[in-house]
Amino acid sequence: MTPSVRTGGRAVVVCGAGPVGLTAAALLAARGVAVTVLEQRATTSDEPKAISIDDEALRVFQQAGIVDRILPVLVPGIGTRYYGRDGQPLFHARGPRPLRLGYAFKNPFAQPDLERVLAAALAEMPRVDLRFGTRVTGFEHRPDGVTVTAVSADAKEIALEAAYVLGCDGGRSATRLLQGIGMTGRSHDEVWLVADTLDDPHTERFAMHFGDPRRPHVIVPGLDGRCRYEFRLFDGEGTPEQPPAFELIERLVAPYRPITPNQVERAVNYRFNAVVADEWMRGRSFLLGDAAHMMPPFAGQGLNSGIRDAANLVWKIAEVLDGRLDPAILATYQAERIPHAQATVRMSERLGRVVMTTSPRLAERRDAYVARVLDTGDGRAYLEQMRYRPPQRYDEGLIAPTDRPELVGVPIGQPLVFDTDSHTIRRFDDVLGPGWAVLGIGVEHGDWTAVDAVVRTLTAAAVQVAVADRMPRTRRRVVIDVDGHLLDEFAVYTGRFVLLRPDRFVAAAWSPSDSADVVAAVRSWTPSPIRTLEKALSHE
Repeated sequence: MTPSVRTGGRAVVVCGAGPVGLTAAALLAARGVAVTVLEQRATTSDEPKAISIDDEALRVFQQAGIVDRILPVLVPGIGTRYYGRDGQPLFHARGPRPLRLGYAFKNPFAQPDLERVLAAALAEMPRVDLRFGTRVTGFEHRPDGVTVTAVSADAKEIALEAAYVLGCDGGRSATRLLQGIGMTGRSHDEVWLVADTLDDPHTERFAMHFGDPRRPHVIVPGLDGRCRYEFRLFDGEGTPEQPPAFELIERLVAPYRPITPNQVERAVNYRFNAVVADEWMRGRSFLLGDAAHMMPPFAGQGLNSGIRDAANLVWKIAEVLDGRLDPAILATYQAERIPHAQATVRMSERLGRVVMTTSPRLAERRDAYVARVLDTGDGRAYLEQMRYRPPQRYDEGLIAPTDRPELVGVPIGQPLVFDTDSHTIRRFDDVLGPGWAVLGIGVEHGDWTAVDAVVRTLTAAAVQVAVADRMPRTRRRVVIDVDGHLLDEFAVYTGRFVLLRPDRFVAAAWSPSDSADVVAAVRSWTPSPIRTLEKALSHE
């Protein structure tokens, strides 16, 4: 008989202790949710797979309260420089406005370092149970929870009772495979050699993509002499089934450095996948990260997309467990995240076809086209600010109807502000706290009365945003622009209230005269009194 280990009605089981699983666990713990992490490996990974983490992800680590532990293991990066067929620079993609989200835009790191830091942070958090050497073997769904069966490091069968399960267990996800969930997309035929090296002379704080059709390749310098090289292989040079020979690595990196075998930290041949899971939610089980989507690496979005998944889902689970949101709201995870993940996969494939082409004719046309585009202001902004990346916005999901649809479902940046409560200059998220926030953008003090129901229902922070260089007369907390960026974020909302979700997407934006409609919409997201009573009685 399988022994049962109850984790409690509010507990969440996370399958997989890679960066996405550890991040999801940290977010859950930061919100007071008990979490058990199951990982079949004996310890954190020593394979430096992911190598770039962006400003969105660092903002998520800030929300988990651990960003100061993450920053020492990365290089504050400045994007990607693209080179043409002749080895000359084409353009440097630095991303949108610097520090809009509070952090450097694209930051090289080594995955083993990140996993060790995340695991160490989790080990210090209350209500976290991190179990290595534990292989998940099955799931039993019930209306009120999930039983996760597993085999522990000492070969004992265990069963864990959880309110929800997060499958963060990679491309060969047991969470996905054991539940029979398929994936749609394709694997690419091209073979690439990836070599992570030590003692490297590169010190650039940006990735380098070389579009030489004779040998497309990528170089990403890291911290303390680490550097990743990626080379397109041709027929007869290697297959994913065989490890690359040192002689091949030595020949390919020779234009950049001499190398010895003990300076090769890891080297593999592999093909890229471009696939998305057909279902991201089954009952009380969810897929995140590579378990839900895999993409070519040319946009540097694989790990970052997984952290977006955690940022979208975890706070919703916490709000449901706290009784503020109806469980039906959890279906918005798939509705909100799948379109952006699919678009990011397609964009990553396009970048690979164009930037890493082996066709001399296409490479020549590409370089000429880029030169023409850079001659225009809009074209230069499109390339250098990476506006070719799919925008993250939600047209459906946990958003309220409005007379201005373009104002909702979009993320808000994180400017520095002066906070009148603490009388200090702080990051915007630190002022708002981890939960919901209702912002009044240049509204009158009396307008707040009609939205107090939203504040109470969601236990939201209530903050007045000063506009037009005037100090509002209000008893509410006020934030004041210190460098123009707060006004940049909210100028379009002047005269409106803004409801910010915990993931800092706009859930509603409305004129004071429409407050009653927004109050009704917000109340529709919460559990009905009948369902709440039934749930309470079922646990007596």
